[in-house]
Amino acid sequence: MNSLTTVERQYYLQHVIAPRPIAFASTINAQGEVNLSPFSFFNMFSSQPPIVIFSPSRRVRNGTNKHTLHNVQEVPEVVINIVTYPMVQQMSLASCEYPAGINEFIKSGFTPIPASSVKPPLVKESQVQLECKVIEIKPLGEEGGAGNLVICEVLVMHIADELLDEHQKIDQRKINHVARLGGDWYCRVSADNLFTVAKPNTQLGIGVDVLPPAIRNSKILTGNNLGQLANVHEIPVIDATFHDDHLKQIIQYYSISPDEMEKELHLYAQQLLQQNKVQEAWQILLATN
Repeated sequence: MNSLTTVERQYYLQHVIAPRPIAFASTINAQGEVNLSPFSFFNMFSSQPPIVIFSPSRRVRNGTNKHTLHNVQEVPEVVINIVTYPMVQQMSLASCEYPAGINEFIKSGFTPIPASSVKPPLVKESQVQLECKVIEIKPLGEEGGAGNLVICEVLVMHIADELLDEHQKIDQRKINHVARLGGDWYCRVSADNLFTVAKPNTQLGIGVDVLPPAIRNSKILTGNNLGQLANVHEIPVIDATFHDDHLKQIIQYYSISPDEMEKELHLYAQQLLQQNKVQEAWQILLATN
């Protein structure tokens, strides 16, 4: 990394460390002037206390600090508005480097509404807003590109009713998050590109090393497939009640060619794993054992 310029470092880091959530930060200075700006160096770091951190980095070209940083130094409060797809173009407009004193709410066409516990306003168009107090600002350097970690404690969280289900839980499919990539690239999280990954439960997964050699060394099953199979707490046993017509066809058709039958069984098990049918996939793989 030492051989790269700051611009080059930023280019490569922003392209590979992605996608990144966006903190659309509204702040206010001591004179009451409001600023609104997005930052993709942002994430959560604690739930007790509830801590989020974003970083307004020094400008690469001249090492100067951004208005947001000056504001939180004067008034240590911020509202972090979560960015969703319907607001992404206006959000990008707010990232323009307007002169100090220019209100990005007006420039980008967003609607400010009063917060309940802090001075900066909420962005009405955002479906989730975090009212925060700034508890520490940690500079990471003095040169262009150096970050300034703004460590915030979340005091109040506003969540739009339409994002919640009947149990008052967030339906991830409804948020329509937007995340930052490198350069001009963003990505959109929508229901058709979401997927679930089963978390290891309190009983530890057996691990890939414990999988039977024929499965572990499969030329068909991928690393993801092996990870799914190895996340059970014990190797399943053959279920005598398990019935699958396609399995029956594979065994009948390929019975004279064990290698071909194993290949077809692994292909079929892979299809089931892609549907998160792990127990069924195990039964297919155990069929000839």
